[in-house]
Parts: sequence; structure tokens; C-alpha cells
Amino acid sequence: MASAIQGSNHGTGAGNGLSTAQPAKFRLDKWIWQARFVKSRSLAAGLVTGGHVRVNGQRAGKPSHQVQPGDVLTFPQGDRIRVVKILAPAARRGPASEAQLLYDDMSPPPEKTEIPQGARIEGNSRPTKRDRRKLDLYRRDMGDDALE
Repeated sequence: MASAIQGSNHGTGAGNGLSTAQPAKFRLDKWIWQARFVKSRSLAAGLVTGGHVRVNGQRAGKPSHQVQPGDVLTFPQGDRIRVVKILAPAARRGPASEAQLLYDDMSPPPEKTEIPQGARIEGNSRPTKRDRRKLDLYRRDMGDDALE
């Protein structure tokens, strides 16, 4: 009879510490941290409590807000707004390659900003080599005229 009781849990993972079934819902702050959008879980919690995260268009008020695969998250990251669809729960905070499998990024690509080449504000920095040569020529020419 004892073998019948032990056999009833066979295949479910119950009793051995291993769970084969993933939970249907999980904490929002923990998932944001495990998906590597922020560096620490406290930053993820602060993002949620600050009212910056929306789940399916509704503002999430608590870090313990329950989310599930299929939910769409909208939150700021740096100078852009991220829109991600949750594809899977996270078992751990793994490498970036593993974290990218947890979501589908639906946010528009970041705008490319052009950095002007050779832009230099006169007088605010050290003279360039070209500027120093011009100054040397100017000083040499001024010195020759003063002697004559």
C-alpha cells in the first residue's frame, strides 16, 4: 500500500523538490528583473511602484502584481519606451541570450541620432595642432615686423 501512495506522485515531480509545471502567474517586478531590463530587483520594484509600468494598458501599482504569458508591458527604459509581450515565465536570472527568449520586443527601433563630425566650440578647449601652427606663424610674423 505504501508503494501505491508513492506511485501516485510519480511523474508529477511532487515531493522531490522539482516542479515540472510552471506557475500560471508570476510577480511583475521579479519578471522584469529576470528578463534583464533592470540591474536589480529593487530597481524593478521602484519602476513599478513609481507608476511607470503598464500591464495591458493598465497601470500596475504594486511590484507583486501578477502577470502571465501573453501580457503586454509598457515601461520607460533610458530615453525610449519599451513595449514587450511576455512569452514565458523565468525560472532564474540567466544570461542575456536566455532572457531574450522570455519576451517579444514590440517597441519601435530607437531613432538614430547623428553626431556632428569635428564640431568644436572655439575657445572652450585646448587648441588643435593646426591651431597651434597658425599661432606660431602669426607670432613669428608679428615678431619679424616688430624688429624692422
